[in-house]
Amino acid sequence: MKINFIISYKRLLSCSQKALLCIGLFVLVAPSTVNAQEIDILLKGGHVIDPKNNINSKLDVAIVAGKIFRVADNIPSNTAKNTIDVTGLYVTPGIIDMHAHVLSPGRPQADAFSFRAGVTTIVDAGSTGWRNFPLYKSLTIDKSQTRILAFLNVVGGGMLSRYEEQDVNDMNPVMNAYMIKRLYPGVLVGIKSAHYWGDFTSVDKAVESGKLANVPVIVDFGEHTPTNSIESLFMKHFRPGDIFTHTFSEINGGRESIVDEATRKVKPFVFAAQKRGIVFDVGHGAGAFNFNQAIPAFKQGFSPNTISTDLYQLSMNGAMKDMSNVMSKFLAMGMPLQDVILRSTWNPAKVIKRPDLGHLSVGTEADIAVFNLEKGKFGFMDVRRSKVIGTEKLEAQLTIRAGRVVWDLNGLSVPEWTMPVASN
Repeated sequence: MKINFIISYKRLLSCSQKALLCIGLFVLVAPSTVNAQEIDILLKGGHVIDPKNNINSKLDVAIVAGKIFRVADNIPSNTAKNTIDVTGLYVTPGIIDMHAHVLSPGRPQADAFSFRAGVTTIVDAGSTGWRNFPLYKSLTIDKSQTRILAFLNVVGGGMLSRYEEQDVNDMNPVMNAYMIKRLYPGVLVGIKSAHYWGDFTSVDKAVESGKLANVPVIVDFGEHTPTNSIESLFMKHFRPGDIFTHTFSEINGGRESIVDEATRKVKPFVFAAQKRGIVFDVGHGAGAFNFNQAIPAFKQGFSPNTISTDLYQLSMNGAMKDMSNVMSKFLAMGMPLQDVILRSTWNPAKVIKRPDLGHLSVGTEADIAVFNLEKGKFGFMDVRRSKVIGTEKLEAQLTIRAGRVVWDLNGLSVPEWTMPVASN
């Protein structure tokens, strides 16, 4: 019996050793099995800038089933259905334009202006309110390839007219919060106060809505008579995380500027507000970006938290043009490329509380922009028709939305044409 027990124990040990060997082989084999998975799209040879993940180097990006599958060096081309050579180009997360207008009648069509600038997500800044947002969601958001999110206007009717936006009786925080939290969470990402001619009532109603819905407020603060104090706005009415847009607008009507127009110094409370957590957004627009504000501020160490276009009919044919052009203006002013990308991807994603966006983490939806950084002599205008000369300009070569190529400027993703073979 003792001998039989020893033999059985040895057999058991032998089986266990084999099992461990099998497990070890599985561990060694499994990664190469994963690597051999057929990749849908492989972006090969590009320089990846992904600020959220602290990536700023030459890497390949693999996409499977509309998701980021892998970001690594030297992913084999033979594992991909479609390998796109992006050597010499910059690969970034899909750009987020955090302030635009693409909802309601007469607004630009999102798809016509997004992908060609590397933009995969547009946030409409208060074009609609709780009364008409559902209609324009069905007409616009649901039919767009671009991901469209929105700030809900504090006024129920939205931006129907400047007069409608003065209607304090139509500023309903309870309804605003209900729409955001219960009906359209994640699509409605904040509250917009804009074009109000009076005191802080519109801002305060927006902040009340934001508190109820747990979302930020974005404020276009510029038509007040008499002019309201932006220091009071930042320090007494805003919460950390609330957004001041049109940051680099000059004094115009009822708007106070962040740079003193006599001394050309950034007002000290502006730095204190940013440190407190107030978000400063570009919101270029047709009348809200001036080099007299932007350049002195940048030279004194002040940078906006987010870069955006304020896209609408006038701005898209004026000095603004598109998101890639606005981003290039900051390159011309001396902002490093990785900082420009940060303020156009991960920073806005955090501001609107959509941490699933603005980066290239494995498993996230494959929204990607591929840029050429052109070298030359380029003129960049502000809204007062003055010009700054830059030596670099971003041009979107390829845009991928949810794993599908939606913009391809030079046919990078398709094979070169060859003459068909004639049949006998």
